[in-house]
Amino acid sequence: MSGRKAEESGMPKSKPRRTPTWLRRPGRWVSQNGVFASIVAWLLVHYLKFVFRTNSWVVEPEDILDQVAPELPVIVSVWHGQHVLLPAIPIGLSGAVMISRSLDGEITARVAEAFGAKTIRASGGRNPRHTLSKGALRGFLEMLATLEGGESVLQTADIPKGTPRRAGPGIIALARKSGRPIVPLAVASSRRWVLPKSWDRTTINRPFGKSAIVAGERIKVAANAGPEELEKARIRLQNEMDRVTRRAYELTGVPEPEDADVSGEER
Repeated sequence: MSGRKAEESGMPKSKPRRTPTWLRRPGRWVSQNGVFASIVAWLLVHYLKFVFRTNSWVVEPEDILDQVAPELPVIVSVWHGQHVLLPAIPIGLSGAVMISRSLDGEITARVAEAFGAKTIRASGGRNPRHTLSKGALRGFLEMLATLEGGESVLQTADIPKGTPRRAGPGIIALARKSGRPIVPLAVASSRRWVLPKSWDRTTINRPFGKSAIVAGERIKVAANAGPEELEKARIRLQNEMDRVTRRAYELTGVPEPEDADVSGEER
């Protein structure tokens, strides 16, 4: 049973897998080593460019940029683990991206910046006590300022190390405060590696496949929305994210297995 289904049924949900201490310690050193981070980021940038160029692409809807243009700036929403290839795709929605202060955050930020994205380093995580220490409030304000300045932002809808593919309240709060619409987005490839032990089943896209990028219906949140309306908006976003993700994989010809839960458990 998936973490989300267990939660909805009242059953105890499984805890996300934590990176083992023996891996976190060297990982922390690696992420803080500027020379190593630069080398890894350089390799990743060239790999992502190679993957993009060697895949055939399907975009749905084809006129998504024309549809979104009158509503710019927007909040582009993606799922954790499904966003690895996004920086290399010239989708015409340049902007800022929030990158968590995780062990691989430095490398991820360097990759995003190499493709022209502005980075905001912040992560609220699962524990409210860590919100300020991880810069979540500052990150929220920077994202808000970016939108108010006329630039779009990209944000993961689910909470880092929380329940995978369960939309969190943060992105809904950003839409409410900024007045900007959320554009659900999904990218999928027919040839891919899935890291089964990662909490979000991180997907690494591979060369010489068929890939798809799908955008969903915009989600708007009223400035005067109360708790009930905010929760309804969160559920709408979650459902639309699930739909575009499922559709993106269908378009590649290699759908996600029905028995493969994003938390790494069997349904």
